[in-house]
Amino acid sequence: MYNNIQTDGAEALAHSLQGNSTLLSLRLSGNKIGKNGAMHLASMLQVNDTLQELELADCDQSTQSMIALTIMLKSNKTLRSVDLSRPLLFSHQEEWAVHLSEMLVVNSSLVELHLGKMGMTDTGMERLAEGLQLNHSLRYLDLRCNRVTRDGVRHLADVLKKNPTLEVIDLSANCIEDEGAVYLSEAVAWPGCMLRELSVSRNNIRTEGLLSLAHALKANVPLTHIYIWGNHLEEPVCQAFKELITSGRLLPEQTDVSAYEVDGRVFLAEVFHSLRRHYETRLRYDMLI
Repeated sequence: MYNNIQTDGAEALAHSLQGNSTLLSLRLSGNKIGKNGAMHLASMLQVNDTLQELELADCDQSTQSMIALTIMLKSNKTLRSVDLSRPLLFSHQEEWAVHLSEMLVVNSSLVELHLGKMGMTDTGMERLAEGLQLNHSLRYLDLRCNRVTRDGVRHLADVLKKNPTLEVIDLSANCIEDEGAVYLSEAVAWPGCMLRELSVSRNNIRTEGLLSLAHALKANVPLTHIYIWGNHLEEPVCQAFKELITSGRLLPEQTDVSAYEVDGRVFLAEVFHSLRRHYETRLRYDMLI
């Protein structure tokens, strides 16, 4: 990552990996390979049947290369983790979301998908949700630092009610507010929801939404990790999360807040725990040993 590899370097890598049968992970994030470099990699992945992890965040991708990679994922059966975060997209029509949604309907191998800093709006979230409802392999969905509001997260909540495979969702640094948090809470408490980890930090959520999430945490056994820092932590919220932590329902290392008292009032302080960045970390470690 961040090795100043550009288009020519990506082309050379793509050529060498066409027949490679040993490399499992390719991390090119931060290298400005641009549209053409990503197109070379997409062509390579049409024939490479070994690579399991591909990171192309902050690589100056275009809409065209995003669509090419998405089309490749329709037929690729070996990639398990893909990071396409922070491309350079100048169209507001979010065509890439339509293609990603179509890909999710037919792809049965992808476990982890990172779509941070895409500029995704509620329209893009709605398109993506259409594919997520029919996908049965994805476990980790990273949507941090987008422009999803309450209307977009309502579609994601509907996915959680109908599709039990998603286990980790990162919605940090969006703007779902109270109504969006309530939609998520209803989905989390829904029978059959298997969500285990959720980040809604920095989403302009106030007391109603945060209390709704706290109550849902009591109802949902699978949910063990929740991250809320950067929202409006009024005293009722502080009290609710203190009770969750002191009762043992929420372990201190599985959230990003810690309760303390001053003059009989409860407050929450930030602790530097965060959502795990990869679902497949344990799998990679197991392969190494």
